[in-house]
Amino acid sequence: MKCLICRADTMVNDRSTYFAQLPNCYVIIENVPCRKCTQCGEVVYAASVMEKIDILLNKVQQIASKILIMDFDKAA
Repeated sequence: MKCLICRADTMVNDRSTYFAQLPNCYVIIENVPCRKCTQCGEVVYAASVMEKIDILLNKVQQIASKILIMDFDKAA
């Protein structure tokens, strides 16, 4: 897979931190599986990972008050 930003062919499996700003809080999800460019650092998430993140964010929006930090592996 080529990087969408720098077009290098250096995408590797990795883990990253996902940040989201919801209307009532900020959410930080650590250890999210991704593909990351070793040249420019661009991160791409698989559709299945994004589906799980969307589910998590919908649940969190109902219970979080300001800032929530969670681990992807434990929450998904």
